[in-house]
Amino acid sequence: MGGRGASSGISKAGKKYGSEYTTLLQSGNIKFVRYNDAKSAKTPMETMTNNRVYVTINNKDEVMSITYYDKDNKRKKQIDLTHPHKQIKGNHTHEGFNHEEKGTRHLEEKEKKMVERVKELWLNRSGKK
Repeated sequence: MGGRGASSGISKAGKKYGSEYTTLLQSGNIKFVRYNDAKSAKTPMETMTNNRVYVTINNKDEVMSITYYDKDNKRKKQIDLTHPHKQIKGNHTHEGFNHEEKGTRHLEEKEKKMVERVKELWLNRSGKK
């Protein structure tokens, strides 16, 4: 997981693929991860699993974002939950590989259901602090 050099197994910074994130929880194709290298969390750009959904947890133990990946293992959209956006207040979706590549919009009904599912999974995880 990661994407900053995922195809080669080594990132541009010389880090081994999969070392940037720690898996905290997995439920089916949804994987909850935390970024290892800084206080500010980053979402993975690529994955090694087709159609994976990553949930990025920040250093406050909050669900920060939900990121979807396509059949080519590239990020296709990201739902942001913890920070406001200049155009849209509250939860919003960024389309495309890059953050605002194909626009930013309000959540669709299906995405709202995924947000609720993810929050419930995170709240009810076993071994929580």
